[in-house]
Amino acid sequence: MVRIRVPYYRVVRGNGFWQPTREMRAAGLEALACGPDGPEAWRKAQARNKEWQAIKAKARAKPSMPLAPRGSLDEAFRRYRATGEWSLKADRTREEWDRAWAHIGPIFGPMPPAAVTLEMISAFRLRVERKVSRREAHRVVKIWRALWRVAAALGYCERHADPSLGVRNLEPARRQALWTHAEARRLVKTAWRAGYRGLAAVIAVAWDSSLSPVDARGLTPAQRARDGQGDVFDVSRAKTGRSAIATLSRPASRILDAYLEGLGAAIAPTAPIFRNRSGRPYSKDTLGDDFRSVRALAFGPSERRTLADFRRSGAVEALRGGAGAEEIGTKLANDFASSANLQKTYAPVDLETVRKVDEARKRGRLRKR
Repeated sequence: MVRIRVPYYRVVRGNGFWQPTREMRAAGLEALACGPDGPEAWRKAQARNKEWQAIKAKARAKPSMPLAPRGSLDEAFRRYRATGEWSLKADRTREEWDRAWAHIGPIFGPMPPAAVTLEMISAFRLRVERKVSRREAHRVVKIWRALWRVAAALGYCERHADPSLGVRNLEPARRQALWTHAEARRLVKTAWRAGYRGLAAVIAVAWDSSLSPVDARGLTPAQRARDGQGDVFDVSRAKTGRSAIATLSRPASRILDAYLEGLGAAIAPTAPIFRNRSGRPYSKDTLGDDFRSVRALAFGPSERRTLADFRRSGAVEALRGGAGAEEIGTKLANDFASSANLQKTYAPVDLETVRKVDEARKRGRLRKR
């Protein structure tokens, strides 16, 4: 049989896989299991390559953006986006900046940064809070301050003259919701019995690993390994880019294996593991929709806790069990031990922990002086 070389096509244990690059995945192309290596698999891979070429041709045909006014905040932001510093930001961080710019750009983009006043920023923040939410307003001002520092570094303004520093950037109320291990297990069982088997596996993995929903749904077969105590996933967190080790208990591994066996086809090594009932990889929206459906089945329509609350629940569970702040930070892949903000986020006031401190104080009184 004459072999044809197909770009981005790999053979793993006799099966062909089309494995897209990060740029291709960002454009919406997922990895494809092409079946047994041979002409039919090559044809499928070639068809996916043609899709990619069409996407690139369409992108090249887009009209160029109008020039930003000279000396404007828009020009500063465009220059920053062309630097290596911007490309080093995690995907989630760039998304957060772009989301904030959708508010900032139309109003302040054409202006020189130094022309923006405290009164303008104050009115702008209030408008975002009233039209969207306090959480969105807080996020936008946070990005504004970071963008001002970038503009100052590029010579567009003075770093210490940011008018937003005179504005109180009120934080939204922090979530305090917690799940228990028994409740997480109930969610897994409900999802499995209702036919949401991909979701059941996501829930089991997210509970054990303390990964955020976006990190959990992005796990791939290539990241999975095993040590003497069980399965682990070696990942980089989507928001921070920091390395993390996601560990699974034996029950979670069994659920994951049962889900994979039930798919009936191998998943490409770099493709997302978890699929919804249509067979497509979970997106942010479909994961949230399915979780809400299963949550209502398990706990009723009035339940409002989310999959994202698993990380906080795991941190509180670990604190109750005696884990230290450094250890929890390693598990969460963040600066939990040194960041008061993260401690407020992941370790809300917890009655059981407070009671433990009371007991520790009593023991301290009994010590000999």
